[in-house]
Amino acid sequence: MSSIRPTADTGREAAGEPGAPRVSAASPRRSVTVLALVALAALIPLLGPSVVLSGTGEAAAPGVGGIALLRTVLFAAVCVPAGELFVTRLARRVPGAPWQDVPRGWAPASAAAGFVASLGLASVVATGNLVPRSLSDMDIGGLYQSRDGALALLEVNAFVALGLCALSRRPGTQVWPLAAVAVAEALRAHPTTEQSPLIGSGLTLVHVTCAALWAGGLLYVLRTMLRWRNSAPGEGAALLGLYARVAAVLLAAITATGVCSTLRRMPAGTVLDQLTTTAYGRTLLAKVLLVVVVAVLALYARRRLRRAADPLTAYSPARAEVVALGLVVAVSALLTAVPVPIRW
Repeated sequence: MSSIRPTADTGREAAGEPGAPRVSAASPRRSVTVLALVALAALIPLLGPSVVLSGTGEAAAPGVGGIALLRTVLFAAVCVPAGELFVTRLARRVPGAPWQDVPRGWAPASAAAGFVASLGLASVVATGNLVPRSLSDMDIGGLYQSRDGALALLEVNAFVALGLCALSRRPGTQVWPLAAVAVAEALRAHPTTEQSPLIGSGLTLVHVTCAALWAGGLLYVLRTMLRWRNSAPGEGAALLGLYARVAAVLLAAITATGVCSTLRRMPAGTVLDQLTTTAYGRTLLAKVLLVVVVAVLALYARRRLRRAADPLTAYSPARAEVVALGLVVAVSALLTAVPVPIRW
């Protein structure tokens, strides 16, 4: 991604003053960087299971790496359109912002990716949670007869509806299929056999919703700032500041629900031990460390917004923050694929 600079009002660009923010045009370097980041995010679910399971004595489900990769794509496909809807509403609250001049949404492409990922996950459910080797291995009709199958089909249909809503004249209707996917994921994560599954599903629903708005919202804020870098740089900085205030609330909700969910699966007296001896605990620890990095970058960006002579310099740490959030999404997907710890 390119960096942002203010307009010629300050005259620094014309004078070539050192320290003036630069704007680079789209270049092969940017494309290579994006591809490298995508490859890195893909390596986490593919190679992560063998790393976190090493020495734990736990057995991984068949095809755990592929399942984690599919869930990474599914989670990202939820974050992108959710963030676009969220930031579009925030932009209307910025005085003088050209909120109608926003970047083209990636929701249609996200819906297509989510459809493919959810279809792949549904095929695993149709094979009895095994990796299908042929169409004959799958019991498609059986999906309608099980809870997990019905939830998998709900997600497939929700992404179809998401794509249609994104291409319609009322893109705001995307909120309903997105909500359906979030509810399906929350219910899937807590089977009826566990204690108080509805409480766990409620915590997961809040956690997933806030995380999608946080990660997807920051991505679209940065894209919007790039769009406004010449026409409304001040409004772009104001949008980032408004997002940062809301993101603080989202982070608090994510932290609270994450702690509660962890204590439900790992009793307080065993948490420290399971963080290093179980695959779930190791993955959770990696996620927590990444979230800490994200929080530090967010605080640094907010400090620049408040104190720097040019608030647009907050763009750089915010860009690093969105990269770290992408890694959090990948680790979160891995967390759903590794064995759940046994309560002691």
